[in-house]
Amino acid sequence: MTSTTLSHLQKIDDLRRVWQTEDRHFTPWLAQEENLVRLGDTIGLDLELEETEKNVGPFRADIVAKDTLTDTWVLIENQLERTNHTHLGQLLTYAAGLNAVTIVWIADRFADEHRATLDWLNEITDESINFFGLEIELWQIADSPIAPKFNIVSKPNEWTKTITAVRRQSTKPTSTQELQLEYWQAFVVRLENHKSTIKRRKPSPHFAMDFSIGRGGFRLTAVINTREKRLGVRLFISSGDIEAFYHLLLQDRATIEAKIGSPLEWVNLPNRKQGEVNLYNQSFDPAQRSQWPQQHAWLQQTLEAFHHTFSPRIKALNSDDYQPEEDQMGEVD
Repeated sequence: MTSTTLSHLQKIDDLRRVWQTEDRHFTPWLAQEENLVRLGDTIGLDLELEETEKNVGPFRADIVAKDTLTDTWVLIENQLERTNHTHLGQLLTYAAGLNAVTIVWIADRFADEHRATLDWLNEITDESINFFGLEIELWQIADSPIAPKFNIVSKPNEWTKTITAVRRQSTKPTSTQELQLEYWQAFVVRLENHKSTIKRRKPSPHFAMDFSIGRGGFRLTAVINTREKRLGVRLFISSGDIEAFYHLLLQDRATIEAKIGSPLEWVNLPNRKQGEVNLYNQSFDPAQRSQWPQQHAWLQQTLEAFHHTFSPRIKALNSDDYQPEEDQMGEVD
């Protein structure tokens, strides 16, 4: 039996060995697409850069991004040192000035009082506001390139916020809402356990759960219908040049359906400013808990197929490439 030689993983304590300054080195590095993706994977968001060093009154926010699924603002504040009260104040000032709903504070180390402050803010705000605290680390094996690593030290308690939101409703949750919440909670667990490429989202007591696909104005949605006893996966086009984007995708219909492995329902609804591409499965009843493992497996497989097939096409869409025809209005295929 041959032995394997293992190397030593060494932590680089001085972040300024790689990034000398926050504004001229770390912020531009983090704003690069691959590094925003790295951050987004850590906190479960699909981030799209909007602006760096954005003016907010007399101050400047480090990075402003969009969550492409919800089309909401994400504020990112960077600190290459231990957290302090100054940056905490700036963080809250920027968040208020930008109307950000997700606030991300990245630092070398978090003081206990600042970690506790973010935890408290997550506790007292509703499910629409989220605070994340992350420590950035650098690691190296022998002479290999230095690798960054984000560690979450504070994040929203999604379960608590979801339950609190349900309890705030003027009426008691229905049995259907309770089932929907449990259904999506179990589905999120499956995505985590199976290392899915689909970024997990916060479960809620609704018939649908949305997922990002890498560009604002588009989203994937998993749906369940207990009345009609069916599941489904949808691609929604909800903003931008919807008519052009829908038909540019439709032109590639044969290749798309071949890759997904099934005919799809293509729906163009210009009066509602919406386009859809749907795939339904009527072999399951979401109310039957014994079927959930098989249902969740189908949803995961189908979401991943949609994401793998549509995402690169969506990112490359350019409305200038679309030449409309008179018979392309309001059709359902």
